[in-house]
Amino acid sequence: MSIFHDLKLKALDGQELPLAPLKGKVVLVVNVASKCGLTPQYAALENLYQKYKDRGFSVLGLPCNQFAGQEPGTQDEIQAFCSLNYGVTFPLGDKLDVNGPHRHRLYQMLAGEGAEFPGDITWNFEKFLVGQDGRVLARFSPRTTPDDPAVIQAIEKALH
Repeated sequence: MSIFHDLKLKALDGQELPLAPLKGKVVLVVNVASKCGLTPQYAALENLYQKYKDRGFSVLGLPCNQFAGQEPGTQDEIQAFCSLNYGVTFPLGDKLDVNGPHRHRLYQMLAGEGAEFPGDITWNFEKFLVGQDGRVLARFSPRTTPDDPAVIQAIEKALH
């Protein structure tokens, strides 16, 4: 039993971002940052989203400032950066903690004790593939790009 679809996050615009509408979709959850060497992955994430969204796939970008302060911007700055530089149209949540004592409930589910793929998030752009039923199917390191064959294969298998 997964709690994924029961969670409610905040979107960058301050509105609620419930995960319930993602039930039945395959979701790639990624902790993102604007000032990271891996930031260009935004382009590949958007390409993935565009390629598979009509088949029931979504990307969920979650800004995090826990790694060398690489996401210092305000909500508006982050949104503008993502839109202007990478044309991001997939959902973006508000900044949250992925590690430590204030780890968000979503990341407790994704990587906490008892998770399918436990362990602290190592850096920006770590990826979790969540299946249609809310279970975590795969975890990919920050350096594994969104267009890596292993990521594509996992998405296509989950979409069957």
